[in-house]
Amino acid sequence: MTDTRDLFAAVPRSDFETPGKSRGLIDVVRWRYLLNLLVRTGVTTRYRNSVLGWTWSYVRPAAQFLVFFVVLGLFMNLDRGIPNYAVYLFSGIVVINLFSEGFKNATTSIVGNAPLVRKVFLPRQLFAVSAVIVAFVHFLPQVGLLLIVCLMLGWITHISILSILAILAGMIIVMIFSLGLGLFFGAVNVRFRDAENIVELMLLLATWASPVLYAWVQVQDAVVKTLGWPQWIVEVYMLNPITQGVELFHYAFWRPATEGMVSAANYTGGQLMDLPPGLAWNTLWTFFVAVATLLFGQFVFRRLEGRFAQDL
Repeated sequence: MTDTRDLFAAVPRSDFETPGKSRGLIDVVRWRYLLNLLVRTGVTTRYRNSVLGWTWSYVRPAAQFLVFFVVLGLFMNLDRGIPNYAVYLFSGIVVINLFSEGFKNATTSIVGNAPLVRKVFLPRQLFAVSAVIVAFVHFLPQVGLLLIVCLMLGWITHISILSILAILAGMIIVMIFSLGLGLFFGAVNVRFRDAENIVELMLLLATWASPVLYAWVQVQDAVVKTLGWPQWIVEVYMLNPITQGVELFHYAFWRPATEGMVSAANYTGGQLMDLPPGLAWNTLWTFFVAVATLLFGQFVFRRLEGRFAQDL
């Protein structure tokens, strides 16, 4: 009979793992079959027993757009000086929706899967990552609707490879940023449920803290000219990953769809209004900010995940 000690001796020590010990986001790749299952479950169960089903993915952003466009664009004249304001507004709304859904669902992902967390060991980051991926899947119909409108306005004749790269960069930056924040607040939320209320407040401010309903030059005029504050405040404002994601979508969708409608970029109060200068460099810097947020969120998550089962 073979001695069991000889069998264990024949197996390299690196093949053994400490039970209950996670290696962070690396395990998400190793457990990708489970990640795929969580994503499919999240996508298929969202509209279960719903009459409209996936139509809600179009109805919600359309209703949100109509409210903002009518109230802010028509009643309050915020569209003044911004040609093709409808596309400008909607291209920003879809970015905010991607961030909001991914961030919110990642925050509640651990508490929402409490039975699994308490009884089965698996990398807990899977829940947050799957929540952001599900948000991305629900984001695609909104982009499809935006693309159809832009195609009707002659978007295809003015796009370039930079436009496609801007779309990809905007999505990646926003998803990484929402995942990083989701990991941080998701871990804190297990112990202190106040985190959900903080996230709700942050999401309430997200739409107004980025140039979705207004132009970025209006922020510059208010900060520098009206208040007399230094220019670096505007530059910090532009380093917000959500702001950069919105501006990248403006560059990719709104600008090509508008170039055939106006002779110049567009004007606000007689002053040339264009996309922010240094858009490429800002994209690089906001990517670093998003990655730093992800690393910090992962660090806090790993420090707190050892008590998830007890706190739940």
